[in-house]
Amino acid sequence: MTASLLSSRAPVSSPLVVTPAVAAHRGASGYRPEHTLEAFRVGMAQGADDVELDLVATRDGVLVVRHDLELSRTTDVATRPELASRHTTKVVDGEPVTGWFVQDLDLAELRTLTARERMPRARAGSAAHDGRHRVATFEEVVRLVRAESAVHGRSVGVLAELKHAAHHQAAGLPLDALVHDTLRRLGLDHDRSRVSVMAFEDEVLRRLAGQVRVPLVQLVDRREQVTRARLAGIAAYADGIGARKDLLLREGLGRRLVRRAHREWLTVHAWTLRAENRFLGRAFRSGEGGRRHGDLAAETRHLLDLGVDGLITDHPDRVAGARDTWVAHSSGISSQPTT
Repeated sequence: MTASLLSSRAPVSSPLVVTPAVAAHRGASGYRPEHTLEAFRVGMAQGADDVELDLVATRDGVLVVRHDLELSRTTDVATRPELASRHTTKVVDGEPVTGWFVQDLDLAELRTLTARERMPRARAGSAAHDGRHRVATFEEVVRLVRAESAVHGRSVGVLAELKHAAHHQAAGLPLDALVHDTLRRLGLDHDRSRVSVMAFEDEVLRRLAGQVRVPLVQLVDRREQVTRARLAGIAAYADGIGARKDLLLREGLGRRLVRRAHREWLTVHAWTLRAENRFLGRAFRSGEGGRRHGDLAAETRHLLDLGVDGLITDHPDRVAGARDTWVAHSSGISSQPTT
């Protein structure tokens, strides 16, 4: 099946939202080191409707935005001799991991670190910004989103993923309590705050369902998680699902998944759209080489044709542009001038 055939197919399901949203994954992480305030600022300037971020906790119980508990891949921690004694091995989700961990540093120590690009060979432009930006807190990102929403004249939302909740719980740093306290303190624990909380671990979402008033999103990455029965179960405590893109690109499964979710009034976000061939579905790759950019616009259109409600992407400018074209085409609006 070719990309052209996929992208030209008529929509098979309608989204639950008026216009499918584009979320800047860890900020505009295709252009700036992930999770930095600058990455979020660029993502919003590129037209993102939401910013997506990951939350972990410091030793003193502050929520910071990092994907990994271990810091050496995305910060300069390994170059800091004053933190050499913190190098250790921990078991995370059943696997041993060696390095420097967020939970072993307090916020003041974490603030001495600067961010680095996760994939420097593939994203040299982003890597050029290494060392310029520090690790940000959840509160700092929320305040930036508020400020940038005013600058751009539109409300930008936040999709906050809780990472390794069980591990944090065992370490005495319960993420559900920390995020609930932060939302209340910032006046965001209500259904109009444009904040949603996501997680892979259903236990932490079930706990939050009885505590918070913001939407909850269950992340799924396996086929057995999207059966009718499982989706009905998710609907008992969550408002949406975030589905791994590979599930949605499987012939037949994607359309069934979206329809099943929508029957339960669950929104569907697709993650993660990236421009490089190695991350694209096979039908959307261009030429040889995993770092080369393929047809991200065609992949975007295909997912929109399936009826997804949101697209989480490292390249929000490209996905937002493709989304806008898709919306115009679906509405019957011609891009050609009239006479």
